[in-house]
Amino acid sequence: MLKEFKEFALRGNVMDLAVGVIIGAAFGTIVNSVVNDLIMPLVGIVFKADFSNLYIPLSEKVIAAKAAEPQLSLAKAKELGPVFAWGNFLTVAINFMILAFIIFLMVKGMNAIKRKDATTTPAPPPTPPADVILLTEIRDLLKSKA
Repeated sequence: MLKEFKEFALRGNVMDLAVGVIIGAAFGTIVNSVVNDLIMPLVGIVFKADFSNLYIPLSEKVIAAKAAEPQLSLAKAKELGPVFAWGNFLTVAINFMILAFIIFLMVKGMNAIKRKDATTTPAPPPTPPADVILLTEIRDLLKSKA
């Protein structure tokens, strides 16, 4: 059983998948940083707001706390009651769009490389079966005698 597991785990597909998952996780943290540390601050400057703290209070307790303290953070508001955290959702949606676009570009590049390889190395013509070769030789012999 251990031998079978070792064969399964060391098969090329499993190792490729493991590498892909690890690189994907690391890539996700880079995209998170780009969105949270570079893009959202620029959006915040344009709209004069920190999008991660934008929310709509859904309970009287949160509404009263927001009236008393207009800069009430999302974390404190969540402690007081339910909120509609649309700013956080917007940040996550932008994060997803950037990640999806980058993956699209990577797949598009790989497809272009595959197409280039397919056009540069044409497949050799298949060799005909032995009976077809024999019949061709017989035909050629008959033509030469006639």
